[in-house]
Amino acid sequence: MNKPLILIVEDDPPIRNLISVALEAHDYRHISAANAGNAIMEATSHNPDIVLLDLGLPDLDGVKVIQKIRSWSNMPIIVISARSDDSDKIEALDAGADDYLTKPFSVDELLARLRVTIRRLNQSQMDNADQTVFVNGPLRIDYAAGCASLNGEELHLTPIEYRLLTLLARNCGKVLTHNYITQQVWGTSWENNVASLRVFMATLRKKLEPVPDSPAFLQTHVGIGYRMVRTDS
Repeated sequence: MNKPLILIVEDDPPIRNLISVALEAHDYRHISAANAGNAIMEATSHNPDIVLLDLGLPDLDGVKVIQKIRSWSNMPIIVISARSDDSDKIEALDAGADDYLTKPFSVDELLARLRVTIRRLNQSQMDNADQTVFVNGPLRIDYAAGCASLNGEELHLTPIEYRLLTLLARNCGKVLTHNYITQQVWGTSWENNVASLRVFMATLRKKLEPVPDSPAFLQTHVGIGYRMVRTDS
């Protein structure tokens, strides 16, 4: 993958600047937030690849931020916190954090943990890229043939509908924000593209969902985006 986008969530300016300088020195792209509210906003609008998260935030405990992000995304979260008790580490990891680094920390160790996380992301993307057929219950997508079927019947999709469907399928289980989807499908995140996205998602649902009022595949996260869910049927 290209250099990942990293979200730094840290209310202490010197530490935030230290992390920023370290990332810039290694050509990592990054954005930052000084509190939980901005962190959640940045996470939903930019869909970062990795989050570096302080727990002692001024407006909301970092564990709550982990829980909120985990309600819609599997993006890796590395905690960087002064809390060193095992109970604090366990609470953060149980909430959904992927790694825990205690302050004061070594920049070299932070970079090493980032490299480990990036290797996992790369492997996941390679696994997805190697997948030629996606199956989710009665839904089947043949990426090589460029077609999809439901209950053995081919779905007649427009090019945009097919691109939306495959984008969601390749990220099955992960909430994709409106901005992320429009960037991937149209190349921009203009307001009119977000409006178009809603229209195309509605038409895709009509073709894909057997019971429109009870969607089996495409879940809407109001104000955030969409997610393809796994179905056992």
